[in-house]
Amino acid sequence: MKRLLTALLASLTTTVIAAPPAANAVPSPKPNFVVIFIDDMGYGDIGSFGSMLNRTPQLDRMATEGMRFTSFYAAHVCSVSRAQLLTGCYGARISVPGVYFPGAPNGMNPEEDTIAERLKLQDYATMCVGKWHLGDQPEFLPTNQGFDHYFGIPYSNDMQLKSLETGQRVVPLVRDGKAAELLTDDDQEKVTERYTEEAVTFITEHRETPFFLYFAHTAVHTPIKPGAAFQGKSKNGRYGDWVEEVDWSVGRVLDTLRELKLAENTLVLFTSDNGPWLIKGSDGGTAGPLRGGKGSTWEGGMRVPTVAWWPGKVPAGKTCDTVAGTIDVLPTLVKLAGGTLAEDRVIDGRDMSSILLGQDSAAPREAHYYFSGYGLQAVRQGPWKLAVTPQRETMGKGIAPDAAGREPRLYNLDAEIGERTNVAAEHPDVVARLRELTESVKAEIGVKGAPGRRPAGKVENPVILYPAEPRKRRAKKHAKAVKTKSVALSTLKAGDSLSPEQAPQVVKTPFTIACTIEPQPADCVVVSHGGSAVGYTLYLKDKRAVFAVRHGQTVTRVTSDPLPNGPLVLQAKLAADGALNLSVNGQAAKPVRSPGLLPRQPAEDFDLGFDAKNTVDEYDGAKRPVGAVEKLVISAKP
Repeated sequence: MKRLLTALLASLTTTVIAAPPAANAVPSPKPNFVVIFIDDMGYGDIGSFGSMLNRTPQLDRMATEGMRFTSFYAAHVCSVSRAQLLTGCYGARISVPGVYFPGAPNGMNPEEDTIAERLKLQDYATMCVGKWHLGDQPEFLPTNQGFDHYFGIPYSNDMQLKSLETGQRVVPLVRDGKAAELLTDDDQEKVTERYTEEAVTFITEHRETPFFLYFAHTAVHTPIKPGAAFQGKSKNGRYGDWVEEVDWSVGRVLDTLRELKLAENTLVLFTSDNGPWLIKGSDGGTAGPLRGGKGSTWEGGMRVPTVAWWPGKVPAGKTCDTVAGTIDVLPTLVKLAGGTLAEDRVIDGRDMSSILLGQDSAAPREAHYYFSGYGLQAVRQGPWKLAVTPQRETMGKGIAPDAAGREPRLYNLDAEIGERTNVAAEHPDVVARLRELTESVKAEIGVKGAPGRRPAGKVENPVILYPAEPRKRRAKKHAKAVKTKSVALSTLKAGDSLSPEQAPQVVKTPFTIACTIEPQPADCVVVSHGGSAVGYTLYLKDKRAVFAVRHGQTVTRVTSDPLPNGPLVLQAKLAADGALNLSVNGQAAKPVRSPGLLPRQPAEDFDLGFDAKNTVDEYDGAKRPVGAVEKLVISAKP
């Protein structure tokens, strides 16, 4: 239905545009748009945002000739960021909570409206070059989401599978809807150059018509693969080499626009999908003065370096600290193109064209919300940021002591950008105001069955784009490799986390959770392990105990009878046949059958007393036990 309406509207729009202009009228050409989206680049990774290691002369010039945005927000991980950019909606609204893997049945729903689809209605040529990562099934690829053409790797460059044809671990290079080539690790050294040439060709071929180029680099995601001409040239190892190649690529695009005399009619936006992957060491970037990194809702995880360039339109050399983000890009570009937004759906972003053009500095939205999966973790309004749940420092790391069970936490980002001093006690009025905002948004899109949440895209029989071994074999091998790494669970206390490598190994294995809670708490998470893809959780809600296991979009739950007063002895089990068993003080609930054992080891942390990031089930992951969780044992028996 959406495709039919789009086609009809496009034909009507074409008719209007083709009508003769009024006498003496000189129609202004529609502006071109280029969005350059970097992968995992930190706030402090380019010169105009304080880098002293990475040389970025082209980006520095772009900032001098354009506008820096110093409070511009993406999302915590890449798939969510890309969905937010293209649809103008928070990931929680459009059911894009986390990251998509090769051959997964889920993706961004094709019924969502994208920038490309809105601009097609205005006769724009559209192309996506680079990383897509919104589902690799044919229904989810760019050419079914408003783009005329696509050239790139459809997900992260570390999501390699073993090719059945060559026996090598590869990623596909897709042309439109088909895998044109299979790239090895060494082949990836050429992707930035190849992407750039593809982008330049598209611009050149469409110089006579309005165009939208979405240029989403694979760089600088690991594995770090700078081109041969840049290897060993920076002062910051191979990571710096790749940043400098990205800088070269930006210069090539801007030079092409200048040479074709398109610069004064083209808006170029440079930004990143999330903060740096801090656990990667020298292969990761830096968030500069910000706290946290990729995978977190601290500023360093979601505030990204952003530069807008449009000679003669965007004021040169200006810095804007207005709160804005990727969700504002769609309404802004549509407005500048003379188009309109769809009237049948809510869009979270707002038009910020007046800010871009130097006409206004007011924030386009009342507040900005920091989601991790479906869980709302923080909100910012003006200088104030209120954290309402525990926050991880970065993907692969746990929660810092000053952020464990101390919610709500209030930070004044104007006074202290590094989020170290909690001033909630000094400003109860601000806390109350922002808390009200979070409760409203949670009710709208942040809880199960929320009225404002739209459905995810899903196919019944997913395929892999090229003949390859299924990803689950890789997960099993990984689980075996880390099985010897363990931590005694009896030493943990509520608020502690274990990395996926340290956590109990439960892939394709029956397991039992046993613990005692004394005194009895109210609603809380007892144990959680995993997230929105696969995992398990034991929690208390509405005076009952619940044991839940997630298999993709399917969550199976077994629920106890009303809880007795006093201490609770809980035992939960996932049996070999997939049955979920739960008992409280020896009283067993009726077993419930799930799809089976967990097909792979959960990729997210094991959390005791909370559930951070992407929650396994639909609940408030920040609610912790009032008393201690004692005698915790998780036994897995192959």
